[in-house]
Amino acid sequence: MPYVNIKVTREGTAPGASATTPEQKAALIQGVSDLLFEVMGKPRHMTFVVIDEVELENWGVGDCRRRSSAGGSPGRRAREALENAAPAREDRALSRP
Repeated sequence: MPYVNIKVTREGTAPGASATTPEQKAALIQGVSDLLFEVMGKPRHMTFVVIDEVELENWGVGDCRRRSSAGGSPGRRAREALENAAPAREDRALSRP
């Protein structure tokens, strides 16, 4: 039985939102369950998905620790860090024999 743990920051995804909505959580659970079924044939009713919302001050990416004032949102900084790192990972994967 698959167990998937999704961790998201507690910052919301829409202006004024402070957390992931129940509808967004349901879509994540459905999407993960569908993906595991389609890719691995795992039964949807046996796939367990847990969504943990992490307070912003409890996470960081690389050297980008959460800041409460200047420097933009931690989510934006994390996305930028991942976008900047993604080509390097893809280049390394493509260069393997």
